[in-house]
Amino acid sequence: MVLFHNFQLISACGKAEYEVNGECCPMCGPGYHVNRHCSEDTSTSCIPCSPFSFIDLPNGLSYCFPCTVCDSSQGLRTKTECTLTADTICEPRVGFYCIDQHKHSCRAAAEHSKCNPGQYIRQKGAADTDTVCGDCVGETYSDGSFSSCLPHTQCESSKGVVRPGTHSSDTECEEKHTEEKI
Repeated sequence: MVLFHNFQLISACGKAEYEVNGECCPMCGPGYHVNRHCSEDTSTSCIPCSPFSFIDLPNGLSYCFPCTVCDSSQGLRTKTECTLTADTICEPRVGFYCIDQHKHSCRAAAEHSKCNPGQYIRQKGAADTDTVCGDCVGETYSDGSFSSCLPHTQCESSKGVVRPGTHSSDTECEEKHTEEKI
């Protein structure tokens, strides 16, 4: 039975009941949905959710919800399989981080950023954060895959500088050739 009080909808059914045609019917438990609503003579008839569907709360619904599919092309993988009482939980694939978290499941992921030559990996990307890059400064370099910038090689006195170091490459040294007199 439904009552209107101060223009608000108030149900006269109990917490574990739902209203149908003026009757208060017992809800189905998690993992089950209504097969037949109750009547004056019978209780609610409940049946289990079909495979690949779930319902996580007591309910008066005549259907279960389809299980989420973790789409690998969206950077996702299955963390926990769907059960009759809980949806699939998705997480980012290795090399990805979550960009759309809903409750305990990731709905979309993006690939971790790559640092450019001249940058180092200041903070490695995780399941919930992107990679953070830092710039090399001074006499240091990185190809973008290092966790810190490395100092440029100092050519020994017996070697010459072929190419000076930059922030994205090391110094190249070469042996000095001395002519031998016979």
